[in-house]
Amino acid sequence: MTIKLLAIGKTDSSQLQELVDVYQKRLQRYINFEIELIPDLKKTKNISENQQKEKEGEFILKRLATTDVLILFDENGKHYTSVEFSTFLQKKMNAGIKQLVFLIGGPYGFSNEVYSRASGKISLSKMTFSHQMVRLFITEQIYRAFTILKNEPYHHQ
Repeated sequence: MTIKLLAIGKTDSSQLQELVDVYQKRLQRYINFEIELIPDLKKTKNISENQQKEKEGEFILKRLATTDVLILFDENGKHYTSVEFSTFLQKKMNAGIKQLVFLIGGPYGFSNEVYSRASGKISLSKMTFSHQMVRLFITEQIYRAFTILKNEPYHHQ
C-alpha cells in the first residue's frame, strides 16, 4: 500500500518543512509515503468561499485514481488515539488497498463533491491548527502508528 498526503498550498516555514521531511524520511522504512501539494488558488478575493471550495475540489478530484481510498482531515471527523489510528492503518493495509490518500483541505474545508468521494473523516482535535502544522502532525502520527504496529519504543503508554 502507498499512503499519500494531499494538501492545498505550500509550507512557508522552513522549520516546519524540515520536521515534516524528518518524519517523511523515517516513514520510508515502513511504507511508500508521499506528500503531494496542490498550489493555492490565485486571485481569490473576488470569489466566495463556496466558489473557492469548488475550485479546490476540482483540483483535488483530478489527482485521485478511482481505486484510491480518500480520508479527509475534518473537524467533524472521528477522533482516534494514536493506538486506535495505528489499528485503523493496519485494517486499511489488510484490506489490500493500493493507495490510501489523506487530504488536508483549504481554509474553508471541502466541496460537496470531495465529501461525497471520501470514505471517511478524521479529526485531529477540536482546536484549529494552521494547514502547515497539520502536515507535520499527520506525518508524525503516521510514523508513530507504524512504530506502534512494529512494537518499537517510540510510542509510550
